[in-house]
Amino acid sequence: MQEQDSDELVATAGELKVHQYVDYTLQLNDVLDVNIRTTSEELNLLFSDSDKNSSSSVMRGGMADGGDIYYMTGYTVDDGGYIELPVIGEVKVVGLTIDEVKVLVEKEVENYVNSTSDYFVRVRLGGLRYSALGEFNRPGKYTILQNRVTIFEAIANAGEMNIVANRHEVTVVRQYPEGSRVFKVNLLDEKIMESDIYFLRPNDLIYAAPMKVRELGTGATFIQTFQLLVTTLTLGVLIYNASNN
Repeated sequence: MQEQDSDELVATAGELKVHQYVDYTLQLNDVLDVNIRTTSEELNLLFSDSDKNSSSSVMRGGMADGGDIYYMTGYTVDDGGYIELPVIGEVKVVGLTIDEVKVLVEKEVENYVNSTSDYFVRVRLGGLRYSALGEFNRPGKYTILQNRVTIFEAIANAGEMNIVANRHEVTVVRQYPEGSRVFKVNLLDEKIMESDIYFLRPNDLIYAAPMKVRELGTGATFIQTFQLLVTTLTLGVLIYNASNN
């Protein structure tokens, strides 16, 4: 068997599953972390944003748990699809991949340096933001400071789903330039690792609906369920006695 890239494959019960990862293309309101360094200290000062750097120091000091620091320190894609960099100015990035943006920024930087060995450019997403709603132990909005996040990592980050969550049909709402699409995902089906939903995209929304037992009023724990049953039976007895008097 021909060797394959270990980053693209995972072994499950002796069977290799291929991850279908498609490079993300930037959309409006995405946040980018752009870092430019050259051999010239003067240029470094010009390319750096002093306001953002000072904000970064404050945010990092106050958000040791890796919060959404890039909301203040990154470059947000505006309504026209541009980010605005110091010295360089506006760069249109909407619809491009991270690698394509890096090449574009490098070409702009080359106008200010003597050779390609005189500079370094790093471009990455300023964290991956998503929402976890419904039957999660910690529902809410989250930011993970990684370029790639699986749906299982995102669920774990939100405290896992609770006992009544319907894992057979989880809803993922994903944004596209032309609108939003809704996907239904079975977390218990190993084929999810071969789907586009396995890796989250920025601004995804994950909704965990309750199982039917929760819709009928069953509690999330045995004690809650027992208390509910006792209350229901007691109410039934009271109604029965009242109707016979």
